[in-house]
Amino acid sequence: MSSTSPVQSPHDTQGGHPRRWLILGVICLAQLTVLLDNTVLNVAIPSLTEELDAATSDIQWMINAYSLVQSGLLLTAGSAADRYGRKKMLITGLALFGAGSLVAGLADSTAQLIAARAGMGVGGALLLTTTLAVAMQIFAPEEHPKAIGVWSAVNALGFATGPLVGGFMLDHFWWGAIFLINLPVAALGLAAVVALVPESKNPQGDRPDLLGALLSTIGMSSLVFTIISGPEHGWSSGRVLAGGTVAVVVLAVFARWESRIPYPMLDLHFFRNRRFTGAVAGAVLITFGMGGALFLLTQHLQFVLGYGPLEAGLRTAPLALAVVVLNFSGLSAKWTTALGTPVSVLLGMVLMSAGLVSIATLGSGGYAGMLLGLVLIGVGCAVANPAMAHAIMSAIPPAKAGVGAGINGTLAEFGNGLGVAVLGAVLNSRFAAVSLPVALAAAGSAVERDRVVDAYADGLSLSQLVGAAAVLLGGVVAAALLRRAEREDA
Repeated sequence: MSSTSPVQSPHDTQGGHPRRWLILGVICLAQLTVLLDNTVLNVAIPSLTEELDAATSDIQWMINAYSLVQSGLLLTAGSAADRYGRKKMLITGLALFGAGSLVAGLADSTAQLIAARAGMGVGGALLLTTTLAVAMQIFAPEEHPKAIGVWSAVNALGFATGPLVGGFMLDHFWWGAIFLINLPVAALGLAAVVALVPESKNPQGDRPDLLGALLSTIGMSSLVFTIISGPEHGWSSGRVLAGGTVAVVVLAVFARWESRIPYPMLDLHFFRNRRFTGAVAGAVLITFGMGGALFLLTQHLQFVLGYGPLEAGLRTAPLALAVVVLNFSGLSAKWTTALGTPVSVLLGMVLMSAGLVSIATLGSGGYAGMLLGLVLIGVGCAVANPAMAHAIMSAIPPAKAGVGAGINGTLAEFGNGLGVAVLGAVLNSRFAAVSLPVALAAAGSAVERDRVVDAYADGLSLSQLVGAAAVLLGGVVAAALLRRAEREDA
């Protein structure tokens, strides 16, 4: 079946779409809304517990319903965007995200809020895949590094500002406002997308791979569910073993199915490309190390250094600020062009690893050592992340840009979840108490409380060092594979 669209790329000139930077701003606004919602709910947990009478399990499902649905649908959403049109899926994603935000903001029960968060996850999956895919279509290849740099900077901005926005809204309004604030942004984004973003799709019009979409959704959701549940329920518990078994079996069937059909959603031949496999290996290890380490960083700031939630959020801002400045200015793209992708990836991940080591070894002494680490991580992220995303996207045919963006997003979700689980387990192996607040409450004297905090800080430091080793290993592996791919291409 062939598409009615004769042209896959929407730009009219060799230099890209004439309004490409304005369009990039529009899609980044949509992207930022989704990213804020990944972290903004965390600061509202006390309010939700009190006003909705939410149990701990309810709170966990409010948070996890969004990430489970989003991570499970990323590949399917990217494939749908390639087949049916990236602009259509971008509009659909904004509409679903806005509708879910409205229901969440007006919810008067935990069940309603959990359902609304799941609906927002569907919209989020469509937005995360189509924004990167559209960026790849409207820019000429020579501008891809800079465009992806801006897109990556928005990711960092969302990570840093989520807790700040949530804290500000809760200081002035009720908890529902953290969702209702999405509505004007979604409405503005919808109007701008309709007016500005050109449509693009795969001109081959591949048949829809419905079974592949179902299998990938079930498999990835089960995998993320297993990773999320492991630290809380124990890796040998029934629910974790059952989730892991479902994930392994379903993903194995998915891989088998994709290798046998003529119109696969995920072409497994991509994995024969050394540039692609190098970027994938690096991306998993970088998100593993960084996701887990940054999750522990917020606990370090609050429990060890004694900052409140809003203060802790402000003190992580230098990381995002470094990423934003270097990517928005185009400096990181210039460095990548001058150094080449393999060296850029290695340099960025060495800097990030050094930043984690700085936090692990100097952070307990005060904020100065942590500040150095945050800046090093930010500079490393600004260099490595766009280079890695560009390597993944450039190894995939432009007609499959949506699937490429889905792979990129899936790797980030998988690595982050695994990093939080594994580095959290490392912390627990050194700090055997249920939690730091519980251990402090049980301490009988000031000396004993100091001993508890020191033990917790030691566990955090070890976890940060494990994360640093993972990031460094990812840099070496990715750079070696990318270098070999370049030599083969030459």
